[in-house]
Amino acid sequence: MECISVFDMLKIGIGPSSSHTLGPWRAAERWIKELKEKNRFDNIENITVDLYGSLSLTGKGHATDYAIMLGLSGADPEYVPTENIQRIIDNIHQTKTLYLNNEKPIVFDPKTQIIFNKTFLPFHANALTFRATINGKNKKSTFYSIGGGFVVKKKRKNAKIKESIFNTFPYPITLGTELLDYCKKLNVSISDVVLENEKSIRTEKQIDFELSRIWNTMLECMYIGCHTNGNLPGGLNVKRRAHDIHEKLIGNNLYSNPQEWLEAIRKTEIKFRGILKWVSCFALSVNEVNASLGRVVTAPTNGSAGVIPAVLMYYMVIENHEADFNHIKKFLLVAGEIGSIFKKGATISAAMGGCQAEIGVSAAMAAGALTELMGGSAEQVLIAAEIAMEHHLGLTCDPIGGLVQIPCIERNSMGAIKAINAAELAMETNPKDIKVPLDKVVNTMWETAKDMNSKYKETSEGGLAIGVNMSDC
Repeated sequence: MECISVFDMLKIGIGPSSSHTLGPWRAAERWIKELKEKNRFDNIENITVDLYGSLSLTGKGHATDYAIMLGLSGADPEYVPTENIQRIIDNIHQTKTLYLNNEKPIVFDPKTQIIFNKTFLPFHANALTFRATINGKNKKSTFYSIGGGFVVKKKRKNAKIKESIFNTFPYPITLGTELLDYCKKLNVSISDVVLENEKSIRTEKQIDFELSRIWNTMLECMYIGCHTNGNLPGGLNVKRRAHDIHEKLIGNNLYSNPQEWLEAIRKTEIKFRGILKWVSCFALSVNEVNASLGRVVTAPTNGSAGVIPAVLMYYMVIENHEADFNHIKKFLLVAGEIGSIFKKGATISAAMGGCQAEIGVSAAMAAGALTELMGGSAEQVLIAAEIAMEHHLGLTCDPIGGLVQIPCIERNSMGAIKAINAAELAMETNPKDIKVPLDKVVNTMWETAKDMNSKYKETSEGGLAIGVNMSDC
């Protein structure tokens, strides 16, 4: 089994989709790297890109064509100014020229050189092939976007490298039972075990820096979403809701930046309905930014990016006003590890498993992480994760128009609320009484994914995607 770091599960990138946007973006970068390593880059004459399966069926709605052009242009999804994205895309369309890796100009017409094929390749539902003419010869390279921004080739050349890294982890983990065994043997929390694994490949200073960067990206994303009005792009005319909900909740409290905003929320009067609204507001805000080609943290996917920040923000502004970076660090370490267990044992790709693989997994991650912060035992952390996933089993992925707007944005709100509820139930559960361990629900999720009809796996061929027409919106 491969090594999966917390920073593999929590990635900073651009919306709207980790598998349809971030994955193809990273694939384009990897292809350019391949060309350079083989000394072929300078001799490229022309290129085309073929999209297959789910990448083709919902690619337009998920900005897959944008991602490919941005990746080929050398833009980095972690750092490219979001306000520059549309300008880069418009320039390629207008000039029919793409500056490959921001170095080499080539003739490129997106309308004819990005090809949407409805056929599926056998290895994975999300496939794309880059083709180039180099010195008169045709060369091609196929990548698979397997969810959460992870990109692989059918022959995974880096698999042995990652396996060797995994084997150097002091506490290698593939199952929940293994994680619990380490906690019991060492008499430590889950976050302590995960931190020791991370320290085997990074310094603690580096870990803290990256976790802080992830949290600040989440906080800024919520801040932007709560302060942006209007309709979302894409043609469905979906009105942003986080802004108006936030206006009603924040009252007259003053602030001038995200951190002051967090402190201002702590001063608001909180009742049960207010808590529901705040958590929903946080989740909606992230995924409205995601739907607008904004910068979010893939957690574990872009489509489910709102659950974890919403639940962590809930803890910081409602549960514990004294919460600081140490709490954030524990939360993200636990969340990342739970997500990796699902990725190893099942999938985090909606194209393979439906929305249970996205919102279900993110809710499980958030529920477990919240439980540790609330003082739950390692057993209760995994119970919370199991409860959260159990009640997302079978959730379909049926985006209207192939967009991440309906029903995806609201699902983050529901996932966050379920995660908090799961954590509360777990805190009141005696581990001796559980009937369904986490590993059983992970396996059940994978079996459910394999049994699910393909039209409910991010193809826009079933469910709400055909029950509601674009014209209805």
